[in-house]
Amino acid sequence: MLRNWRANRIVFFFVCMFLCGGLIIISAAGTIAPVEGVLATPLNFLSGIFNDISQTVNSAITDLSEIQELRQRNAELEEALAQFQAELVGLREINSDYQRLSDLLEYTTSVQNQEFVTADVINFDQSSLLRTIVINRGARDGIARGMPVVTRQGLVGRIVEVSASASRVLLINDPSSYVSARLQTSRAEGSVEGQLTGNLRMIDIPLNADVREGDLVLTSGLGGNFPADIVIGQVTSTRQFEFELNQEAEVRSLINFDTLEFVLVVTSFQPVDISVFENEDAQNP
Repeated sequence: MLRNWRANRIVFFFVCMFLCGGLIIISAAGTIAPVEGVLATPLNFLSGIFNDISQTVNSAITDLSEIQELRQRNAELEEALAQFQAELVGLREINSDYQRLSDLLEYTTSVQNQEFVTADVINFDQSSLLRTIVINRGARDGIARGMPVVTRQGLVGRIVEVSASASRVLLINDPSSYVSARLQTSRAEGSVEGQLTGNLRMIDIPLNADVREGDLVLTSGLGGNFPADIVIGQVTSTRQFEFELNQEAEVRSLINFDTLEFVLVVTSFQPVDISVFENEDAQNP
């Protein structure tokens, strides 16, 4: 029986080979072309379906790969952008500091016969009752009480407390601050005092003085507390009260006290105490 199966298998193989050869010859001759067309139609349809599925799968795999690459690239770009933004902020700060220091340098070179120490503002205290700043220069830097503090825009205040490495500055807009002043145009004298609101007001201006909006207000040097001709601010409005012997003017400082970062301490100026002469005059009428 085993031999019969093997013999039949060999016969079947040769029959199949003969049929295949015959079909190839007939197909080449074009005899069965209509039959091939009929049989090829469903096969082509199935082949198209599988081809579309294959292309869709390949496209999805390609898209997924590109999405992963784009996500990775996006993460890299976001990281680079964050670094560039940090560098840009740093460069802007450097440029801002450079500009402020350049302004201070320009001011120091334009003023004759005065010596300055540059200081950083390290603390603010601008409550309604007290307006001061603290700077990082003290006694070992040559700072002493009473020394004026300025910027390129004008007068900031004066030193009121000194330690070895820091000092406290009373701002001119503090309610306890008084500065002897004069109007640049008319040269009329008066005093600039700080207000609870943080504004400045020039008082004791003679009634006959010509006071105009926009006039610059300068230190007069009277009293010996400040050098003369430092800008205090600019007149914004004036007013007179009935039966008063003087007039007043609202003054706007050219300095933004809330954003001070660098200041100059005038170390070559020492305030003069003239109270001793006032006491002598009181004792010897």
